[in-house]
Amino acid sequence: MSQTIQLPDYREQSPKVRDRFRALKQRPVKLEVRGLCREFESASGTVKALHDIHFNVYRREFLSIIGPSGCGKSTLIRILSGLDEPTSGSVLLDGKEVRGPGADRGMVFQGYTLFPWLTVKKNVMFGLEVNGGSGCSVEQDALQWIELVGLSHAKDAYPNQLSGGMKQRVAIARALANQPKILLMDEPFGALDAQTRAQMQSYLLQIWQNVDVTIVFITHDLDEAVLLSDRVVVLKAHPGEVQEVIEVPVPHPRHLGQLITPEFLSTRNRLEELIHPKSSGEEKRLPIPRMTQVGDDVF
Repeated sequence: MSQTIQLPDYREQSPKVRDRFRALKQRPVKLEVRGLCREFESASGTVKALHDIHFNVYRREFLSIIGPSGCGKSTLIRILSGLDEPTSGSVLLDGKEVRGPGADRGMVFQGYTLFPWLTVKKNVMFGLEVNGGSGCSVEQDALQWIELVGLSHAKDAYPNQLSGGMKQRVAIARALANQPKILLMDEPFGALDAQTRAQMQSYLLQIWQNVDVTIVFITHDLDEAVLLSDRVVVLKAHPGEVQEVIEVPVPHPRHLGQLITPEFLSTRNRLEELIHPKSSGEEKRLPIPRMTQVGDDVF
């Protein structure tokens, strides 16, 4: 007879995890999001994408933002990066209001956004040169970041000679080379296959552990959110609002073997409840006409 495994409450924390969060909340607040709203005008009227978003991010915290389709995750991170402006509310980085893009924020997108005509080294050097760097120091800085992401052997390769995971490591190195205060990542591993994605999650954790950077990470993958994050901000859709901020009870250091631990599963189940609530009605049926006369129905 099969038995249902009783999982702990996702809010329960071991002494080690509790101490970690106590220390985390004693760090300076790096990013403040205050009453953020974003509205768009459409042919049918005003569409509210984000409503009254509040949260803080502490120095060197790894915070993920997750939610169903239409919750405004990408709109939110565009506002944090300065690529879009809120209708109301504000974003403060180290106490200063964000007004447009800046070198104090690094950005990594799902697309690799590398210059195909430049080598790995030249791609990483690009931002340093744009910000006024030149000469041997720029090259040495770029090589240091390339080494950090494990691509020294490919420093003279072009993007079309790299795998998807390698391209994304170059994008991360390029974003970190300017030593931003915060790294914003918009579903950076969404285009990768499952094996490469798992490898990149491991690489990102290793990089974050060794660099003084705060990370805000957009994802739609529940396992990824739990594995990587200190805390997870869960948004609901139409309009995008904060449902809950979850402190992940999985201890550090993180590794893929934790995906089957009770703490991990209980947190993942809570995310599933929030983002994909069970329907109270019947399953919605598509209006598909019968297009086959074959008598061997498969249902």
